[in-house]
This record gives sequence, structure tokens and C-alpha cells, in this order.
Amino acid sequence: MSLVSPSSLPGARVAGRLTGLRMPVTVAISFLIVAIVIAWSLAPDAFADHSPIAGVTADKLLGPSLAHWFGTDHLGRDVYTRVVYGTASSVSSALIAVVIGVILGGFIGLVSGFLGGWVDVVLARLVDVLLAIPKFLLAVIVVTAIGFETINAAIATGVSAVAIFARVTRAEVIKTRQATFVEAAYLSGGSRWFILWHHVLPNASRSVLPLAVLQFGESILVIASLAFLGYGDPPPASDWGLLISIGKDYLKWPWLVYAPALVTILTVLSVNRISRWLRKTD
Repeated sequence: MSLVSPSSLPGARVAGRLTGLRMPVTVAISFLIVAIVIAWSLAPDAFADHSPIAGVTADKLLGPSLAHWFGTDHLGRDVYTRVVYGTASSVSSALIAVVIGVILGGFIGLVSGFLGGWVDVVLARLVDVLLAIPKFLLAVIVVTAIGFETINAAIATGVSAVAIFARVTRAEVIKTRQATFVEAAYLSGGSRWFILWHHVLPNASRSVLPLAVLQFGESILVIASLAFLGYGDPPPASDWGLLISIGKDYLKWPWLVYAPALVTILTVLSVNRISRWLRKTD
């Protein structure tokens, strides 16, 4: 029999707080921007009429207009279309990175914080070593070792985020492990693993959601930076970072840089704003 009432579970608490919390205008706008980006990634052909690969030579380097919202590039390709089609790669790669960070980092933090002793000492030192290495440098090292592709950049970004999730999860597990209801579960005869999966994990995971949202935005930025440096898929791919990298060679036509950069910045800022708002509901 569970000793935690349904209303005390993290999901129920967050749902109750979300219900009673007024959403600021900036958060609503952020949700709208993220929704548009997700829609682009799921059905790009519904939002763009041009081809992201084939261009019209006669239309090269045209400025923004009603026909070409973000202008055209040096091959006559519609920049807006390429940004839209590049969304799927950018978003899916960031999602993969977050999943890797949550699963690996969460597991390390959960085991470290719950078992304690020499296990905690070893894993905590491992996390300290990872935290001592700058995240972007670690991502570059990993992607260099496994190959220059967008999926590898996502894996590298996820590996660089493992330490963050491990540290947060460990702290939450240690705090939850000392709670009264956990001690009561032990006294009532609950096994160690039953208490871990049914009591400690659900309550210790309440800080993971805001962190995962925050890391999602940061992963988009890191993956775009890796693509900018050439660690992602090669042309004619249209990853946001790659578009910015190509556009920097044509600074006389600034929309080639400004358009993908603006979309990237707005997406990351929107995700960060949502993350800060979610932390307030915790």
C-alpha cells in the first residue's frame, strides 16, 4: 500500500499549481513560438512551397519579399523554406540530446544518491570530472571521435549534458531519501528497490522537467554551433547552424545570416523562458 497520497505526487502538485497560476504574456508568446517550431519540424511541406534543395539561378540573392520571406541564397533557394526544413533536424537532434542526458545522468544521480557509500564517492567524482570540462569542448571531443554527422552531434551534446542531470538528480534523491514518508516506508516493510522506484524516484524527479526544458534550448544552441563549425551534416542539408555558416560568406546580403540566426535565438529564448516559468511552479 502506497504511503503517498495522490495529491502529494509531483504530477498532481504541478498540475494544481499550473491551474492556479496565471500565465504571463511572455510565456504565452514563448509557447506560441515553440509550437510553430514544432509544427515546422513535423510538417515542413505544409508551411513552405519551395524546394529546400533546388533553386532558381535567376532568383539568387534576392532580398526579403512577399514571394521570399527570408530572401534567397547564392543558388536561388528560398531561405525561409530552408530554415523550415532545417527545423526537423535541429529539434530532433536537441530532443535526442536531452533524452540521452536525462536517461544516463538521471540513472547515475539516482544510483549515486540512493546507495551512497563508495558508490556515491566514485560516481560523484566521475560527475565532477565531467563538470570540469567545458560542455562545448566535451561535445567537440565526442563528435570528433564518432564522426561528423548531425546525429553524432546530438549524441555528443547529450553526453556533455549527463553531468548536469546527474548532479541535480543526486541532490534531489538525497533530499527525498531523508523524508519522513520514506522512513515510514522502510518501517512498514517496503523493500529497498520498491521504495526507490515508487517513492524516491517520483518525488526526486520534480526538478528534472524544468532542467530538461532548459537543456533542450541549450542543446539547440550547441548543435547549431557544431553545425556552424562543420561537425554536422554537409550541404545541401539545412541545419540552422549550417545556414548561418554558409551565410557568413555572403555578408553583403545579411539576411542569409540574420534569418536563421533570428529563428535560432527566438527558439532558444522561448524555451528558456518556459523553463524559468516551470521552475516557479515547483
